[in-house]
Amino acid sequence: MKKVVSLLAVLGFLTFGIANVSFAANDQKTDKATTEQVADSAAAPAAAQAELSEDPDDAVNHGLHYTLKEKFIQGGAVWMTPVLICLILGLAFVIERIFYLNLSTVNSKKLLTKIEDALKNGGVEKAKDICRDTKGPLAAVFYQGLDRYDEGLESVEKSVVSYGGVQMAKLETNLTWISLFIAIAPSLGFLGTVIGMVQAFDDIERAGDISPTIVAGGMKVALLTTVFGLITAMILQVFYNYLLTKVDSIVNDMEDATISFMDILVKNK
Repeated sequence: MKKVVSLLAVLGFLTFGIANVSFAANDQKTDKATTEQVADSAAAPAAAQAELSEDPDDAVNHGLHYTLKEKFIQGGAVWMTPVLICLILGLAFVIERIFYLNLSTVNSKKLLTKIEDALKNGGVEKAKDICRDTKGPLAAVFYQGLDRYDEGLESVEKSVVSYGGVQMAKLETNLTWISLFIAIAPSLGFLGTVIGMVQAFDDIERAGDISPTIVAGGMKVALLTTVFGLITAMILQVFYNYLLTKVDSIVNDMEDATISFMDILVKNK
């Protein structure tokens, strides 16, 4: 189930990203054609061109979504595409972890009450059935403890501690990949900026003059990769901190519930 959700998320984000790049390229071609038509129509009055630039529909087209696509194309597909891939894959892992952690969250007090009632009325097997029918790592830990109930409380405690560590490790799965993308995205952006600066200086050398147009244009394109890399890292960092908080909350609840679980077994022994 986790792999299916993760795969669907990746495919969805990849489709969305490719569609955005395609639309951005089409928009750029349309803008280029429009510019050529305006340049050819030199006889058009200046007042009409001013009205064209102030067209409300044109203002709507140049919204945030259009601006992002335009800047993405200006930054260059060679360096902007890896940054976009980091964002897509990072968000895919984030969505997978959110689903998994939400499914792992259970009402520990309610589960402990059911187990205690089952031990009193139906014995260990009934309590194991309750744990088997309950989703989440906490119920799995309790099941392992109940499975060794006949071996003594010391064996139960060792089993709960050992299997609890395994479940805690599962909660943190894929978080390292998210942190990796948080580190790689701005690094790719900085690398693209440095290479863009080198290309800008090459343009200056070929032109033989420090033209403000050459310098400003080259530096703007170079800095766009850093901007998008930092934006990607900030988005993933917010989700990463949320997931860490969620994991800590589940782990703390598991530790408290485990202590109460051992107390229940001591009472019923």
